[in-house]
Amino acid sequence: MTIRIKKGKAVKNIISAVEELAGVDLSECYQCKKCSCGCPVSGHTKSPPSEIIRRLQLGAGDEILSSDIIWICSSCETCFARCPMGIDMASVMDALRVLAVKRQAAKPKGDIPLFNRAFLKTVNMFGRTYDLVMIAAYKMGTLTFMNDMDKFPSMLKKRKIAILPPRGADKKTVKRIFDSVSHK
Repeated sequence: MTIRIKKGKAVKNIISAVEELAGVDLSECYQCKKCSCGCPVSGHTKSPPSEIIRRLQLGAGDEILSSDIIWICSSCETCFARCPMGIDMASVMDALRVLAVKRQAAKPKGDIPLFNRAFLKTVNMFGRTYDLVMIAAYKMGTLTFMNDMDKFPSMLKKRKIAILPPRGADKKTVKRIFDSVSHK
C-alpha cells in the first residue's frame, strides 16, 4: 500500500502534540509491526497501527486525523503488550482523537465520538456503564429514536440489557479519575 503524506507547516505540531499528549517517543518504533499483527480491529481499517506510527514518523500533516482507525481503536492495549519498545499505541490513538476533535477533522462514519461521549457520561454518572441511559443519549444525539427498537424486547428477555442502573460501583474513585483527567 502506498503511503501519501502531505507536508505542511503544521507537521511538527502534530508529532510533538501526539508525543506530548500520549507521553511516548515515536522515534523509538522500528516498525516490527507486532502491533498491527495483534490488533483485533486492524483488519477492519484502511491503516493499521504500525502505519499510523510510520506516517507520524515521516511527518504526516492533518490528513492523519481523518484515519478511520483512530475512531475504531478499542484501546484494548494488545499493541502495547506486544510492542518490544513499550510504545503505548492506545495513548497515541487517544491523542489523535483529541487532536481530531480540536482541529475539527473529518468525522468518521456513523457517530463514534457521540457514542464515546454517551458511554463516558454514563460511567461518570453511575460508576459503570448503564446501557439503557447510554443508548437513550446516543439515540437523542442521532435523532434515530425508533431504529433497532424491534431488538429491545428480545434483549430484555435474554437479560442483555438492564432496566435498573448498576450497583456496587466505587463512584468516588471513578469521579476522582474523571476529575483528574478533565483538569489536563
